[in-house]
Amino acid sequence: MTTEAQAKESNAPVVDPNLLPIADGKSVRTYSLGLVKDNRSALIKVVVMHAFAAIAGLAGPVIIGRLVDAVTAQSATTTYVNLSVAILVAAIACQSLITRFARRLSMVFGENVFAQLRENFLDTAVGLPLSVVERSGTGDLVSRTTHDINRVQHTVRFGVPQILVSAATVIITLIASFLTSPLVALAVVAGLPLLYFVGRWYLPRAPKAYIEESAAYAQIYADVTESVEGSRTIESLSLTAARRELVENGIDRAMAAERRTLNLRTVLIPGMDLSFAIAPILVLLWGAFMVSQGHASVGAVTTVLLYTTMLVGPIWDLVFWLDESQVAATSMARIIGVGQVETDRVARDVEPEHETISGSGIEYAYREGHNVLHGIDIELTPGERLAVVGPSGAGKSTLGRMLAGIHPPTGGSVTVGNVPLIDLPLEDLRGHVALVTQEHHVFVGTLAQNLLLASPDATEADLRRALGAVGALEWADKLPEGVHTEVGSGGHTLTPAQAQQIALARLVLLDPHTLILDEATSLLDPRAARDLEKSLNAVLSGRTVVAIAHRLHTAHDADRVAVVTAGQISEIGPHDELVANGGDYADLWHSWQQK
Repeated sequence: MTTEAQAKESNAPVVDPNLLPIADGKSVRTYSLGLVKDNRSALIKVVVMHAFAAIAGLAGPVIIGRLVDAVTAQSATTTYVNLSVAILVAAIACQSLITRFARRLSMVFGENVFAQLRENFLDTAVGLPLSVVERSGTGDLVSRTTHDINRVQHTVRFGVPQILVSAATVIITLIASFLTSPLVALAVVAGLPLLYFVGRWYLPRAPKAYIEESAAYAQIYADVTESVEGSRTIESLSLTAARRELVENGIDRAMAAERRTLNLRTVLIPGMDLSFAIAPILVLLWGAFMVSQGHASVGAVTTVLLYTTMLVGPIWDLVFWLDESQVAATSMARIIGVGQVETDRVARDVEPEHETISGSGIEYAYREGHNVLHGIDIELTPGERLAVVGPSGAGKSTLGRMLAGIHPPTGGSVTVGNVPLIDLPLEDLRGHVALVTQEHHVFVGTLAQNLLLASPDATEADLRRALGAVGALEWADKLPEGVHTEVGSGGHTLTPAQAQQIALARLVLLDPHTLILDEATSLLDPRAARDLEKSLNAVLSGRTVVAIAHRLHTAHDADRVAVVTAGQISEIGPHDELVANGGDYADLWHSWQQK
């Protein structure tokens, strides 16, 4: 039986194995209980306050019931009525005051829990192995950090307090009903069997439906994100119609998933509605019979009936949040699932003996059985400049990631000072070797804060020195507030070239002994790139530099050139020697000279 068939047989959602994991119900419950445990003192205060508010709300039906009995017995005096009304008003005022503080405590509790959840998720997300993120695609992770977080946020902030309010009100009201008249109160719970069967039908089906709905939205996020990021390529290749069709198909899948969850609600809500509707009717009929038999007073029936009507609102809230909690539980499972990604390295307490980085028999496969690199042996001489060149798709960037310790090799090893890179803690690893790619990101905040990510203790003089090293100081000084100007989304817009200079300035501040530059100047025009590389020379002096580039003037200036072809190093040596050999590099160089 296939995995998909097994999933259908077990009523479990069919999940793409390339996507990030989704936690099971037990993991969600364990994690949620952990959050509650961490905030148990606040939770106890919330429950106690809502219990007092619910108790204060019970006074009204009791007072009205006794007033009805007094009127029935013709013993109600004006003084008694006035006193009853005064007590009723006082009870309502007391309930309102307690409810106000109880709701405030509930909201603070919800905010604290959500803040803890969000911080835990962020810590986990930024520590994910890049190979896993690349395999699953950015859309899955983006949907979890936005769509799923928002769903959980709504439930934690509003649902958890409301569930506490409603649950406390229902329990205390039921207890008060049985204390008032046990026989009459039996009719209050007459609708419970219907609630049980509707819930038993709904709960097993809801998780699968909501997980598939979330997966559909994740795919939409992926398709839209890729379309926006590759908009220029899409337009140049006339792929607009195809991408639009892809997004529309994703929307159709999401709508189909929404219909399935809607169908579940069309059974849940009417079933719950019927059970609520029959309770007051049964209380009235059964209460009348009890009165006729002398087992209850009219006032007791009135009190229980009022309690029954008071239950409708809280139970409706519980039903609503029952459905919302299924949505939140699904999102929570996706959020917690991020933390279940297996690490691709285990750090050891070891110190490299020297700064030499070497690779032996390096192999790497993004998919099992499809190697991108095939047994590469390479050793970087400390302080040398190595240029890595070759045709597109040959494996240059993958080799750079191996040398930077971004991905552990699937075969062979990469070491620094005889210590495998994957055995070093990430903080120590980045002190030895760092990678800058053609991809870049400007974070929301000031320009200085963007730079301080690489070196939190750097002074403003250090920041200016780093900007000057990459030729960015001139335009940085022209910003409205200099390095303290807000940049990123909503702030001053930087050009792609300026953003790439910021990435290089971070590298200067990080100050590792080995640098991997993967097309790090690709967004600059050739003349600007050449000037930047010249200005970087002084900064990079004494460091080992691996430059992956298509512009062969980088190779011309390097101490050695490594030619990568089909996942292997076909040639390696000084520029002049390789040109004289008349091999692959010579062909690339002559082709470059003719441009």
